[in-house]
Amino acid sequence: MFVQKSFADSPYGKLYLVATPIGNLDDMTVRAVSTLREVDIIAAEDTRQTRKLLTHFAIDTRLISYHEHNRLSSGPEIIRLLKEEGVSIALVSDAGLPAISDPGQELVRDAVAEGISVIPIPGANAGLSALIVSGLPTDGFVFRGFLPREKKDQRKELERLRMYKETLIFYESPYRITKTLHIMREVLGNRQAALGRELTKRYEEFIRGSFDDVLAFLEGEGEVRGEFTVIVEGAGHDAADTEVEWWQAMSVVEHVDHYIEQGMPAKAAVKQAADDRGVPKRDVYNEYHQ
Repeated sequence: MFVQKSFADSPYGKLYLVATPIGNLDDMTVRAVSTLREVDIIAAEDTRQTRKLLTHFAIDTRLISYHEHNRLSSGPEIIRLLKEEGVSIALVSDAGLPAISDPGQELVRDAVAEGISVIPIPGANAGLSALIVSGLPTDGFVFRGFLPREKKDQRKELERLRMYKETLIFYESPYRITKTLHIMREVLGNRQAALGRELTKRYEEFIRGSFDDVLAFLEGEGEVRGEFTVIVEGAGHDAADTEVEWWQAMSVVEHVDHYIEQGMPAKAAVKQAADDRGVPKRDVYNEYHQ
């Protein structure tokens, strides 16, 4: 067990996770600016993008690269600098909170394992910003971020999330937004949703309505622009009944094949179908293979 006292003296350096603006530079906090000026090194997802931010705030701290493609090599070096040389390092992503749909979680995990203090510097976040203005319930939510790229993997993940009663939060690019919404419509039904794009920027826009409504809007717009935050209504109170009904009309073979089509191995599909039906796995196996 490791109890972190963030601001106690330590022989190691400290790792700061610093939020940066998601669009409007005025959302950069005073504490974030001070932290970036005071640390020894800033580790950035995209050094060119971060350099623009640092120039705007007259910050001349040394900048190094830490991103998805070099994390296996740069991560251990950052840990070494923190532990052996006692330097302080700030991790930033291109926008928002690092380690949320951006590189950082592995670095945090490794720092914690070494007894290095990891300190959050809060700030802008697209998911929560869109959630609070969505008009959908905010008392419980599930953040999923980006869905997998492959359609079958998307469907599998949405099937997993389908019964959650909490509001769902996703991120999506303008190039895939309509395809993703169509798959959400197929798996989740025609739920209420709120799409936010260009958050905090001059052309900030929110699109609220059912999946059918927002799809009609986007498909009638022509070229779709802007990164999207997608807020989706959770499952209704009758969700338990719906969960039973979706497979009841299927034969055992159809039930197992349904899961296989979602990408499950045959053995796992048999087990899941047996769990759904509340029967022994061998009964489903025997009927499926007869």
